[in-house]
Amino acid sequence: MSGCEARDAKKLVRSPSGLRMVPEHRSARSPFGLDEPPWVPDKECPRCMQCDTKFDFITRKHHCRRCGKCFCDKCCSKKVPLPRMCFVDPVRQCAECALISQKETEFYDKQLKVLMNGATFFVTLGTSDKSELMVCRLSNNQRYLVLDGDSHYEIEIIQISTVQILTEGFTPGGGNTRAIGMILQYKVPGSEELTQMKFTASEDFTCNKKLSASWLAAMHKATKLLYESRDQ
Repeated sequence: MSGCEARDAKKLVRSPSGLRMVPEHRSARSPFGLDEPPWVPDKECPRCMQCDTKFDFITRKHHCRRCGKCFCDKCCSKKVPLPRMCFVDPVRQCAECALISQKETEFYDKQLKVLMNGATFFVTLGTSDKSELMVCRLSNNQRYLVLDGDSHYEIEIIQISTVQILTEGFTPGGGNTRAIGMILQYKVPGSEELTQMKFTASEDFTCNKKLSASWLAAMHKATKLLYESRDQ
């Protein structure tokens, strides 16, 4: 097994919330992941934290696997996939958390694949007036943004500071906008200064423009998840 494969190796663990397939090394975890929340102790929740129903021998308490709060079965009955916490099977969540997790499922089922497949952009580094045509994609382990052209860059996702999506076609009503590029700021390991890259969609082919727009939309969603993971 190579060093890279060893770092990306995973193991099956059992937690109070269910089975999880997690990286063997914490440094190899996805930057979009979330830690399991601590459960509210049973003695601190005599009533459902949503509907205020009192718990007894008939009305049992359940903990939401996403927020850790305590609910009755009626308020915490849905079992929904939660890939951000690496659960193997759908897990019990309260109504509010289940809705959030269901929305995130689209990212994991569709947009993550778009990011990994990549798209073509003209990339400008820093204040340079020269751009290079490069294929940009998310690495399979989700930890790097890989850029390939005449040059090669690997930007660690956790080092990304800001992402600004560039659009065109803005109207007063906010409709008919299209993503045409992005400005990315990140830190190079060992330096505290920010490096900037500008990505501009190629105008050569209509299919490339559509693919680039889809990739940018997926990157916009990924950025939101990245910020949430940092704020946890």
